[in-house]
Amino acid sequence: MSALNLIPLVRRMGPRDPHEAHRVASPLELFFDLVFVVAIASAAAELHHGLSAAHYEAILGFSLVFFAIWWAWMNYAWFASAYDCDDVVYRLLTFAIMAGSLLLAAGVPDLFDDGQSIAVVTGYAVMRLAMVALWLRVARGDTPHRTTAMTYAVGITVVQVLWIARLALHGDGVLYATFGLLVLAEVAVPVVAEQRGGATPFHPHHIAERYGLFTIIVLGEVILASVQAIQGVLAEPAAAGSNAGHGVLPAAEGGGGSGLTPGLVLLAVGGLLIVFSLWWLYFKRDHVDLIGQGRTMTWVYSYAHVLVFAAVAAVGAGLAAAVDVVQHDAVASSRAIAFALAVPVAVYALVLAALHAAADRDPRTAVPAVALSVAVLLVAALGLDMPLAVLLIGLAMAGAVAQHVVVAQRRLAGAAT
Repeated sequence: MSALNLIPLVRRMGPRDPHEAHRVASPLELFFDLVFVVAIASAAAELHHGLSAAHYEAILGFSLVFFAIWWAWMNYAWFASAYDCDDVVYRLLTFAIMAGSLLLAAGVPDLFDDGQSIAVVTGYAVMRLAMVALWLRVARGDTPHRTTAMTYAVGITVVQVLWIARLALHGDGVLYATFGLLVLAEVAVPVVAEQRGGATPFHPHHIAERYGLFTIIVLGEVILASVQAIQGVLAEPAAAGSNAGHGVLPAAEGGGGSGLTPGLVLLAVGGLLIVFSLWWLYFKRDHVDLIGQGRTMTWVYSYAHVLVFAAVAAVGAGLAAAVDVVQHDAVASSRAIAFALAVPVAVYALVLAALHAAADRDPRTAVPAVALSVAVLLVAALGLDMPLAVLLIGLAMAGAVAQHVVVAQRRLAGAAT
């Protein structure tokens, strides 16, 4: 018997069983996520540079790019949960979406600079039109959901044509207004399609795993961005020394290149506490029950995660900008960068707490997240030195994790008695 994974060229794209046992993310889906995080890393890098230079309009640019990345990822994730037939054509169309993501990533700097980017729009068009091809396959292979599939296909196509036409517009006011209108149109397509033709049969455990895995991958990007920033600092003294006598200022006169300082160590410790706490707070409960609370809660869970993912990526940009502040390579103040770090932490904590409170029907469960948000924002408002601010934010988050551990242990002790 051959050990080869034999994949048919084409098979009928019928629905997967939403109760299928042992359904997990496929290697293709993991590869898909890895490619998409490249686009996220590109957007976060531009946000980092904008924050360091006190060009706070970069926050808006990051938001625009991140919506496009998240929307394309989310649409594919839910589609694959319902219709992953794993034939050659399906894989090739998935590769097309991944290629569009890389093209979008290449155009991110232009979008931040000019507010428009042909590369970004082209990459987004490739991703979305590949989704149209997938939905047309569903329309042919899944007769009961044909209306749903055709509504998706037509809706995505119409909105995509409008995105391309938007390239002809100019002026910040017009661009932002049309962006908002097209975002509303994008969000409306799944709602209309699922109501008009019936809901697609997604797998709750599979979706929960997909969201969790993507959170981990974005956290990995945060760690990579932070380590690269610190590596750059550590490399500066050697680089400065090697340029001695060649018209280059030594590190002490150039505003950077101080190597591993106590401040940098405190910042690294605080950054690790932040990243570890982000992971712990996300996975402190199983998210399957959040999806299985009915259609409304499913929509809320799905769409609210744009804030979760964006907040994690923004934390990475904030930590990298904090390194610039410590090295005196930033125009922005310590207070501004502390807020750039504290705000996404607060958003992350509050969104997750709101989802948990809604699922539990108990608003009291959100109290620790509110306390954490207030604490980190107060730290930012104090205007402390950057290393101390990052460390205190990390300690506040570690305190939230400790509170959860204490509560969990009490519940376990109560259940045992």
